[in-house]
Order: sequence, then structure tokens, then C-alpha cells
Amino acid sequence: MTEPNRADLDRDPSRVSGMFDQVAPGYDRTNTVMTFGNDAIWRAATTRAVAPQRGERILDLAAGTASSSASLAASGADVVAADFSPGMLAEGKRRHGHLSNLTFALADAMDLPFADDEFDAVTMSYGLRNVQQPKVALAELFRVTKPGGRLVINEFSTPPDPVFRGLYRFYNAQVLPRVARLAGTNGDAYDYLNESIRDWPDQKKLAAWIREAGWTDVAYRNLTFGIVALHRATKPAGATEHP
Repeated sequence: MTEPNRADLDRDPSRVSGMFDQVAPGYDRTNTVMTFGNDAIWRAATTRAVAPQRGERILDLAAGTASSSASLAASGADVVAADFSPGMLAEGKRRHGHLSNLTFALADAMDLPFADDEFDAVTMSYGLRNVQQPKVALAELFRVTKPGGRLVINEFSTPPDPVFRGLYRFYNAQVLPRVARLAGTNGDAYDYLNESIRDWPDQKKLAAWIREAGWTDVAYRNLTFGIVALHRATKPAGATEHP
């Protein structure tokens, strides 16, 4: 039996990648159970925010099993599902590899294997929090986006209501890992998930990081009482490199 791989807040890329390799087969099922089905609602909100159009080229970074990528590809846009976990990509190809306008790429968020100004829109859901240097990833996303292009980041965040925030943190710490184990997934990975959410900056700080990377028109809105936040921004027209 394979020993469970557990990442920590150092976010060593090899350990994080290995952890996601192990949870890939049951990842979507566990997410649906632990979010009470809200994952589908959040995915739909992200797709609407990206607003993919036929003929556009879109990067879905930290694509995981490519559920979000397939949702974007339904518009007719050409979508690249990129992830640094080979296991996640393999699962994504198994489920969605038949889509002619969806391709897959093994990619490090801090050193993307794409050209400057390549994508009309870039998006990342629940992945920025797992990157060792998230500011570097935001700069890389800026680099590969065309001037005037769009950024959408969906990430776990900080519920603003203190009572709900306390209940949410109790659920993450005490309930979520048990749910993961009952669903047949690496419960240690969801211990890490709780730690990474607790350690992650709130909505305003992430918005500030996005601005620092050169993005403009930065805004966010909370989903499900702020459990997650949907951040949006634009690469300025005429921008050619990180400021």
C-alpha cells in the first residue's frame, strides 16, 4: 500500500505534486461531498466570469482533473488545461481527452512553458494557494496574457462574518479530513488543505498582490458567504511585460 503523501506550508513542489497525484482518482467526488455540491456552483461562476468566446485561447492553470477546463471548452474556445501533477492530468485526459478544443500541459505556475502574450484569458481555481511563490505565479500569468486580456482567480478565502468564519474553521479542522477519509481519499491531504486555507491571505490582500503584479481593474466578490472569493482583473492594453 502506498504511503500517503502529505504536503505542508513550505509547499515543496514535489510533495504538493505527489499529494495531488495520489488524490486524483477520487478528487472530484470528494470535493462534491465536502462542499455539499457547491463546487459545481463555484465552477459555473468562474466560467461566467471568464466569459470564454469561440476563437479565444484560454489557459486554465492548476486545472486538476480538467472539470473547469471542460466547462470553459464548452463555449468553443481553445483551452489549455495545465497542471504540475501528472496524476491529475492523466485523470483529466481520461475524462475529457475526447474534446478536440481541449489540450493538456504539464506546467509549473512559477515558470510557465508558454510564450508572452499568448492567451486571451487566464484562470486558476484553488491552485494559487498551493504555489510556493504565488506572487511569481501572478507575474507569470500576467506575462502570458495578451494586452487587454482577462484574469480570473477563484480561491478559498476568509468569510467576513466572524460567527460563520468560526463555524467554517471548525468544519475544516474537525470534519473535512474525516469526510475525505470516508470518501476513500488521502485524509492527510485534507489536513493540509485546512492548514493552507487558514494560512492564506484574505480577499483584500490577494487583490493587492494582483495589483502588484501589474493587473488593473482588480475586483472580487464572495461566493457562499466568503468561503471562496472570485477575483477578476485585466492586463492593461499596451502592456508588454511585468512592471
